Amino acid sequence: MFVDQVKIYVKGGDGGNGMVAFRREKYVPKGGPAGGDGGKGANVVFEVEEGLRTLMDFRYQRHFKAPRGEHGMSKNQHGRNSKDMIVKVPPGTIVSDANTKEVIADLTQHGQQAVIARGGRGGRGNSRFASPSNPAPELSENGEPGQEREVMLELKVLADVGLVGFPSVGKSTLLSVVSAAKPKIADYHFTTIAPNLGMVETEDGRSFVMADLPGLIEGAHAGVGLGHQFLRHIERTRVIVHVIDMAAIEGRDPYEDYLTINKELQEYNLRLMERPQIIVANKMDMPEAEENLKLFKEQLQEDYPIFPVSALTRSGLRDLLFAIADKIESTPEFPLEEVQEETGIHRVLYKHEADEREFYISRDSDGSFILSGEGIEKLFKMTDFSRDESVRRFARQMRGMGIDEELRQRGAKDGDIVKLMDYEFEFID
Repeated sequence: MFVDQVKIYVKGGDGGNGMVAFRREKYVPKGGPAGGDGGKGANVVFEVEEGLRTLMDFRYQRHFKAPRGEHGMSKNQHGRNSKDMIVKVPPGTIVSDANTKEVIADLTQHGQQAVIARGGRGGRGNSRFASPSNPAPELSENGEPGQEREVMLELKVLADVGLVGFPSVGKSTLLSVVSAAKPKIADYHFTTIAPNLGMVETEDGRSFVMADLPGLIEGAHAGVGLGHQFLRHIERTRVIVHVIDMAAIEGRDPYEDYLTINKELQEYNLRLMERPQIIVANKMDMPEAEENLKLFKEQLQEDYPIFPVSALTRSGLRDLLFAIADKIESTPEFPLEEVQEETGIHRVLYKHEADEREFYISRDSDGSFILSGEGIEKLFKMTDFSRDESVRRFARQMRGMGIDEELRQRGAKDGDIVKLMDYEFEFID
């Protein structure tokens, strides 16, 4: 089964906790605080592995949680940083945030890496909080939580040449005779239900990757048939080879087929029509094919090269492969996104983005106040509530963020309940 789109959950490792410790050694007067910092949590890193062809592995494992950093130790010993968690993906994988739809990484080259979820930094030990006014603090931080997000993986087949055309026009047969690929071939529609890749080598030693894409039909760009799932794979191809059944075995007009498929490519993405096209008039060994080809050439308005071939008898294939190889050499790679031409003038666009609020306050049905927000939740997770000094520091930080003031403005009185995540506090004015 070919899997080309999947949603997974990734989480960077939490940082290790800092430690509260003191030096108690003979001959070391006033040893002071000696708690070490925690280690950094591991990042989740995606790396391209050339041998992979589908996203099938992600069907069975959808959660990737990186290991946390080691906790700090006494004698100011730093906890060990965790090694990055490497997740292998096939070439051609686009990683985007499932919620914002923002593209995080486009992974195409073997060995290329991208950090998808960052690990948290280690918490500070008590020796970091020592000051002239507090030379022996009983205060440390927990590790910072790692970044967590849901991401969408989308695979776009990396092929130089994409075979397009109606079902049963002979695309799979053509691929099977010019390469070592062995796609399923049968005389019914949609025999090919997943893209097949084949490495093609010409007689003069040039080689390229050809993809046989499932048959398109009218309305494919809007989700009709199978083609809509695989139109995205055509985006990466440099040359489109348009296969047409010139014998019109199924009673369709070859020129109408040609127009319909090109309209689908255009409806899906206008930039697909910028790619060079080579028209393959297939099934020329059949009766009426010569007549249909003559009529097709009269109707064709575009200046695309036409190659009459028979995949069955292998006639005309040599010239076709040479023409495809020549076209690939003269065609640059197409960027997926619109890229502005270099003009020699470099401009930087600065956008004003409002800072994400650190906290939000709402009311529950029982009258209690609910505190939420990324900033305050992160601060809460990094506080060690088993020590009074850490609790006092957390209260000071909340006051500094303006939470106390806003609670008063919203009518909070002495003894009111304030909820944060799964915990409850009492508001003291």
